[in-house]
Amino acid sequence: MGILSTIVIPDEVVMNKIYVVRDQKIMLDRDLAELYGVETKVLKQAVRRNITRFPEDFMFEMNKEELENWRSQFVTSNGDRQGLRYMPFCFTEQGVTMLSCVLSSERAIHVNIQIIRIYTRIRGMLLLHKDVSLLVEQVEKKLLKQDQKIEVLFTYLNKFIEKEDKPREEIGFKRKGKSGPAKSEDAEL
Repeated sequence: MGILSTIVIPDEVVMNKIYVVRDQKIMLDRDLAELYGVETKVLKQAVRRNITRFPEDFMFEMNKEELENWRSQFVTSNGDRQGLRYMPFCFTEQGVTMLSCVLSSERAIHVNIQIIRIYTRIRGMLLLHKDVSLLVEQVEKKLLKQDQKIEVLFTYLNKFIEKEDKPREEIGFKRKGKSGPAKSEDAEL
């Protein structure tokens, strides 16, 4: 329990190490190795020894094009090369979870728990964002309908104002012949 209380990695540090490659949220081998406190080659060796635990949807190796695209998103010197000399392993959320089985140090377990909690929070934020987006879309549709109704109202008002300039024919009930109130046979009784 002693090491768990001393390991404090700010959530922002972990979140800044989550990237999107192949339309998946992933973490790179070198970043995970840093968080776990091991060398990248040690992490990769452990994965290779247990490769059957890491199907394609858990972990994949970035290809050259993906690596160049990923590097181009971050401005760095050529000497640094983002710390990558070889094609990195990319771990999905499930792959990070599987790493806790392969790297069973106390630190790796603690860091894995933190990473999984962050992934869960990200998923929750995305769902909330989706709900908010749907509500905004509904409000926009209602506003569009209201705009259309207001436009029709103004069209009718303009037509009414144009007709107001012309003299109008009087309207109402006109009786022929008799003037005064009408007599009813029932009134004589």
